[in-house]
Amino acid sequence: MEKTIAVLEGDGIGPEIVRESLKVLRAIEEKYGHAFTCTFAPFGASAYFTEGSPFPDRTKAVCDGADVIIKGPVGLAVEEMSRIPPEHRPEIGAILPLRSRYDTFANFRPVRLPRGLASFSPLKPELLGEGIDILMIRELVGGIYFGEKVEGPKTGMAYARDDCTYTDAQVRRVAVVAFEEAKKKGCDLTNIHKANVLATSRFWNAVVEDVARSYPDVRHHSLLVDNAAYQLVKNPTGLNGVVLLENMQGDILTDEAGGIIGSLGLMPSACIGPGKGYVEPAHGSAPDIAGKNIANPYSMIGSIALMLDRCLGLPGEAQEVWDALFAVFRQGFTTAELAGGEGPERTVLSTSAFGDAVVKNIAGRA
Repeated sequence: MEKTIAVLEGDGIGPEIVRESLKVLRAIEEKYGHAFTCTFAPFGASAYFTEGSPFPDRTKAVCDGADVIIKGPVGLAVEEMSRIPPEHRPEIGAILPLRSRYDTFANFRPVRLPRGLASFSPLKPELLGEGIDILMIRELVGGIYFGEKVEGPKTGMAYARDDCTYTDAQVRRVAVVAFEEAKKKGCDLTNIHKANVLATSRFWNAVVEDVARSYPDVRHHSLLVDNAAYQLVKNPTGLNGVVLLENMQGDILTDEAGGIIGSLGLMPSACIGPGKGYVEPAHGSAPDIAGKNIANPYSMIGSIALMLDRCLGLPGEAQEVWDALFAVFRQGFTTAELAGGEGPERTVLSTSAFGDAVVKNIAGRA
């Protein structure tokens, strides 16, 4: 296979963890005879200072011409971010436009913690059972993040408003993705909402139930978002399977899911559109540890596995990466933020050493 890849390293620890993910991609490329051509382009807060925009035109051109996009985390320290006008900060000026440009409506975030890695979680071992295996599918280009935003006058009664809107087409297509995934995995689907209060959630539920009629073999459940937040901590394995979420609720609960498995550093992510997708870690840029070679590259490397599977149609190669990632942990290694606590003693690896260990496991597999 020959594919072109846009690489947006981002800010903070972005370049470090992207570098390790590309090591892994090159190992897969060599082992399977693929040809991946990577083109780097600026993106994020640092791009604003060097290019005058967090999503420069030349970066858009690189992304437009690529088959798929690898994106590192974005954002700088608070003092530096305060020097950027609000409309040019990475979230508003780069991330949301990236999603809109390629209509990446379906966000895949696997939440996986095998029983043998229970010590990574802050939860009691008895709550983890045989392990956590949740695939969160979040709608990514609708809802309150993309609705009209109004900030009222500073004199008199000041106010602000964020509109939350969903269309039938927006809900239907992400619901189809979630049901198809549950059908393929042979698992339950849990639909998260706030229908007891929000009109958009009642509408969301009606569309999801309509889609469900086409999937009679998929068991599905409905759960209020506040109860879902509680269940993630109290009974996380009860949500094993596919979980469908709207945009803002998904943003919050996927981060909580990172907490229950021990680190957002264990949360890869793929954002898939009808013609193109991009992959990214679910965590931030951690500027306080940038350059120290201690960041966990798991989420960025796992995002490469998602890219191989979801974007490039290479599930075998993707599974090779997953197997290598978990092999590193099984061999008694860990990263700095996962070290300590109860459980077996592990050797802490640097960012680069962790990447090397994953590559070694790939190379050593028949």
